[in-house]
Amino acid sequence: MSPTSIPAAARADHEAQEKARLREIGFLNWAHAIDHFVLLIYPTVVIGLEVVYGLPYSELIALSSAAFLAFGIFSLPAGWLADRWSRRNMMAVFYFGCGVSLAAVGVAPNLTVLAVAMFALGMFAAIYHPVGMAMLIEASGAKGRTLAFNGVCGNLGVSLAAGISAGLATWLGWRAAFFAPAAICIVTGIVYMWLTPGDLHLVKTRKKTAAVPLPPRLMAVFFGLFIVLALTAGLTFNVLTIALPKIVDEGMAKDVPLVLVGSIATAVLVCGALAQLSVGRLVELISPHMLFAIVTGLGFLGNLWAAYATGISLLIALAIAVAAIYGQVTVNDMIMARYTADAWRGRVYSVRYFLVFISAGAAIGLIALLHKSGGFAMVLGVNALLAFLLFAATLVLVAMIVSVEGKHAATQPAE
Repeated sequence: MSPTSIPAAARADHEAQEKARLREIGFLNWAHAIDHFVLLIYPTVVIGLEVVYGLPYSELIALSSAAFLAFGIFSLPAGWLADRWSRRNMMAVFYFGCGVSLAAVGVAPNLTVLAVAMFALGMFAAIYHPVGMAMLIEASGAKGRTLAFNGVCGNLGVSLAAGISAGLATWLGWRAAFFAPAAICIVTGIVYMWLTPGDLHLVKTRKKTAAVPLPPRLMAVFFGLFIVLALTAGLTFNVLTIALPKIVDEGMAKDVPLVLVGSIATAVLVCGALAQLSVGRLVELISPHMLFAIVTGLGFLGNLWAAYATGISLLIALAIAVAAIYGQVTVNDMIMARYTADAWRGRVYSVRYFLVFISAGAAIGLIALLHKSGGFAMVLGVNALLAFLLFAATLVLVAMIVSVEGKHAATQPAE
């Protein structure tokens, strides 16, 4: 049927639905950038707070563990509420909650109040990944390029956090680094509620079967592997992103200005965004599980090199490690979507991201302990070991998927 033969009313309705779909994807991309940005303001600002409060880095960075702990814990109820109540309304809570929490950090009169406000920030920031990813997969049909671009937006949030936060703290004071994104979050929440329709009527109509159904026993093994992957990827990811400004500060040269440290860290993290764009294209040529193994292997090599490198070679090694840890996210999400029904995705992703982000609290403790014992050479050495465990678990997963997909193809009727 040609486009001209479609009734005008039906064509207009289709165009309106397509615009709504693209608008929803746009808001989800923006939310992903905000989500990672707001959580990485403090790890950059904290370098300047050493002078303000007269405390060492190891003690001040530990205050952010409250935010990262909440970021993991509250992803569980967020995914459950989204599947049972409303994914759209949960995203509105995300925008407003993050905005108010950031403002609270900015006005905090002491470190105790700051830690409480950081906990609230982590609680609201936890909403995005289990809820936003379920919405994105539903809206995009789990297309590699769409998921990759969404990942790039998150990476840009990570990348820009160091540079922008350092600039605001240097020129306007550290509190301004929290006030500016607070205003952006609240304004975005208002626009989001105005432009996006409610979705309460969709809760009971979502599919309850996966693209490739798994028998219960095999499903338990499959998601057991994803637990291992989530924990190792989460630790590797968080150690790199949280410690990166300080790694650059120590590994490049002494007495480097904070704004330059933030800019260099941003440049390294941009490599993750570029890698994710490439992965979005490569996944159309290479099966997701094989690509998964390739990028996790590169992640191990990058972390291992960084543990022994200094100066420019350190930046190159960190760029490879960052590119790999971000590149694996897209293919990881695609694999999860293939074996998970839409009606359950919010809850399944909440478990995955609970494990990924709860590891941030452990990562902060690990950074503080290892840095105190042997500097960032030891931190990066342990991170290389974690990256190797991630790679090994990926190889086991690849072997399992090859077997499952072979059986699934054999049971499909011929066309």
